[in-house]
Amino acid sequence: MKTKYIKDVVSITLYPEKCIGCNFCVLVCPHKVLELGNKKVSFIDKDSCIECGACKNNCPTEAIDVNVGVGCADAILNSL
Repeated sequence: MKTKYIKDVVSITLYPEKCIGCNFCVLVCPHKVLELGNKKVSFIDKDSCIECGACKNNCPTEAIDVNVGVGCADAILNSL
């Protein structure tokens, strides 16, 4: 079963006008939050984002922003 977090609170934001379709963010996302289609990245399931920052750190054009660390803490607390 895929973990779900609180709906509509994740801090991840996409800037499609900056996306060059490199697919790096999709490859590094541990929860398959993103997908590449029509040479641009979009969300598959935004609410599954754990805000780890892998997508943001691997985006060469700064097309993704996320408040790193918030979701990770939530995941740890919910697993206890």
